[in-house]
Amino acid sequence: MKIDEIMTKKLETIEADAPVYDAIELMIDKRIRSLLVKPSDEKDVSGVITVRDIVYKALGKNLDLNKTKVGEITSKPLVCIDKGMDVEYAVNLMTKFNITRVFICDGKEIIGIVSLLDVMSAELIKRAREGHGA
Repeated sequence: MKIDEIMTKKLETIEADAPVYDAIELMIDKRIRSLLVKPSDEKDVSGVITVRDIVYKALGKNLDLNKTKVGEITSKPLVCIDKGMDVEYAVNLMTKFNITRVFICDGKEIIGIVSLLDVMSAELIKRAREGHGA
């Protein structure tokens, strides 16, 4: 199965100079676990801020969530794979880098995201289609 068959195309983004508090609000409101962080300037690269980043790097260190900027705790660089790659390749990268999501690219454009939950869901769908359901 190709990665673009299971990716989430709607990416939620946030500016690097936004307060971490705004990231928390957006994640809770949208019920998501990560946000794509836009580059702060033309020399910067996109990053990702996750629930793990917020809990470990901000809350766990008692940082002021209104003063700490998203860019200060963003994980970079993104692990990004081409839209035509197999799901197994994405899983291998997640394992190798101990991450729970990979971004999907079409050239230099980020077009989607795949998480561990997406991989599990795809496997269930695949098995149901093959007649191996419960």
